[in-house]
Amino acid sequence: MALDTTSNFNMTRRAMKAELLDAETEAQLAYAWRDHRDEEALHRLTTAYMRLAISMAGKFRRYGAPMPDLIQEASLGLMKAAEKFDPDRGVRFSTYAVWWIKASIQDFVMRNWSMVRTGSTSSQKSLFFNMRRVQARLEREATAEGITLSKGDLHLAIATELGVPVHDVEMMDGRLSGSDFSLDATQSSEDEGRSWVDTLVDDSEQAAERVEASHDQETLRQWLTTALMALNDRERFIVRERKLRDDPRTLESLGDELGLSKERIRQLEAAAFNKMRKSLEGQSKEVLNFLA
Repeated sequence: MALDTTSNFNMTRRAMKAELLDAETEAQLAYAWRDHRDEEALHRLTTAYMRLAISMAGKFRRYGAPMPDLIQEASLGLMKAAEKFDPDRGVRFSTYAVWWIKASIQDFVMRNWSMVRTGSTSSQKSLFFNMRRVQARLEREATAEGITLSKGDLHLAIATELGVPVHDVEMMDGRLSGSDFSLDATQSSEDEGRSWVDTLVDDSEQAAERVEASHDQETLRQWLTTALMALNDRERFIVRERKLRDDPRTLESLGDELGLSKERIRQLEAAAFNKMRKSLEGQSKEVLNFLA
């Protein structure tokens, strides 16, 4: 524990000493990372906002997670924000990063609250982080007015307050109030009683589903290949670089390579997609979604 405290202190001290970026410098670093994968620019950008990540991590200590783990998750959220940040939108990086940092920490807290995942939808997250606070306030207000709330009335009031379904409130109340049990425990006290794990449904992909998926993928590949052949070489190159790569290229980088403006690349891309749509009309919604 002492080592963790010292480590947290040192990390916080380094973060507080990091440079403060003005809007122009921040944008330059963001462009350098997005367009040229400049790792030094990425390091400066994330280091400058590490104090923000640590500050947000501290707000979640009450959920019982170790501070070093919270800081690590906050750092991962900061890195995701840097990876997806688009400086062309005119938004400051700190404003954009807050959402990613918070989401990363919240997911970590919820994963580690229980061996069984507590929830992942927006309403479940809202309940997990706000339900007890809202419940306590509603109970205080009811007591002050001399009103006794039944559990059903309390659940309805919480659902109304947070704008979530009542059944989500009931489910979260049960999960937050209960404790974890071993799946190897028997369902009854009898020697031959089944274990709870025996009742779980196998939701893994079955053989028939794998064969069907494989067939669909092959059909989809053939349709796309036919549609791509309807394009000229330049259009095919743009579509491949923009849609078929694991790390799609930007309009600007393609424009630099082809000696064209970013807007011209966008026009050629749109024209290529229109050609492919005409080739694929009536074939499959999945392929048309690819071109959306």
